[in-house]
Amino acid sequence: MFKQLTEAQLDPILSLSIAYREDERENKMDLGIGVYRNSQGETPIMQAVQQAQQRVLETQTTKAYVGLAGNEVFNQSMMDLLLTDTSAYSRAAAIQTPGASGALRMLADLMRIAQPDTTVWISNPSYVNHKPVMEAAGLKVRYYPYFNPVTKQVDSHAMLTELAKAGPKDVVLLHGCCHNPTGADISFADWQAITELANKNGFMPFVDIAYQGFGDGLEQDAAGLKHMADNTEEMIIATSCSKNFGLYRERTGAAIVISDSLKEAKKAKGRIMNLARSTYTMPPDHGAALVAAILNDSALTQIWKQELDEMLGRLLSLRAGLTKAVRAQGSDEFDFIEQHKGMFSVTGLSPEQIGRLRDEFAIYAVGDGRINVAGLQEQQLDYLANALVTVSR
Repeated sequence: MFKQLTEAQLDPILSLSIAYREDERENKMDLGIGVYRNSQGETPIMQAVQQAQQRVLETQTTKAYVGLAGNEVFNQSMMDLLLTDTSAYSRAAAIQTPGASGALRMLADLMRIAQPDTTVWISNPSYVNHKPVMEAAGLKVRYYPYFNPVTKQVDSHAMLTELAKAGPKDVVLLHGCCHNPTGADISFADWQAITELANKNGFMPFVDIAYQGFGDGLEQDAAGLKHMADNTEEMIIATSCSKNFGLYRERTGAAIVISDSLKEAKKAKGRIMNLARSTYTMPPDHGAALVAAILNDSALTQIWKQELDEMLGRLLSLRAGLTKAVRAQGSDEFDFIEQHKGMFSVTGLSPEQIGRLRDEFAIYAVGDGRINVAGLQEQQLDYLANALVTVSR
């Protein structure tokens, strides 16, 4: 049987980490995989998480299954975080999933059951897992224009013109904030315009929000999502705690369904639970237990928000510092990096130039030109600036 298999294609991002580990050069730099690192190059456990972990350790009395829906306190907390003060709050239901990718797949499978001929519109470019997950569920995928390679910002006119063609059998997938891979976010006016199109044309919005708190702040990053949830009848959301709680390996996410009534939303949740039963069955509990503990204790919540603000402040400082360092090299070609949001920026470098970064400077970045700004250390800014200017000339 297995002799008939062809070789699997290497993941373009995860394979970078392997090459990076095998590189023996002292000045090597990993700007590929999307994890936050501090000034020492470490991905730390947040203090709020450490305290919650100790509390769970001291109070948890069993490792029995939690259930198909996962931790319901966590599920409610995710809805509190994203939908408080919206009309959608009273007509939404959530289920815990193995990370946001698990949420993407569960929601894709739900769409396949509800409307088999659904087409999911995704941005060009988009998160590398969006297309394969949707297609693996049997859905059609169509791209809408998003990123202007010249300005390195969102091409709102082209995006809205194309999305005006989406109809009742379509789902439009949007990044809630901190667009991956470009770092260019749609404006609040864009959120309003897409909401109007959804209501006019009948397509359903699908928001993937994996970086809340890494763009402009917790509330600001969810503003567009909240407006859309408040003003549409149906909407689905995939959310992640990997970045803003630092729970990468715990695979902690949620799928949220918003409908015209709580009854309909709960019906959709029940179908997702059936789908979960036939795939992973039960989501992992530890990460969800930690998030639930943090968000349901005012002192821990305050610690977490302060830490998240500090991480955001450092990200903004790194963007400003890199832009300044490039300008010191006599170039303003990368000024857009300071304007981007979140962990990533698409640099506009070609695959050949990305190859030069790796070969000549031991800097590992994704072939599409994306760099993980959150993976930088302050002492690396001048070195990276010199490398960017050198390979771009």
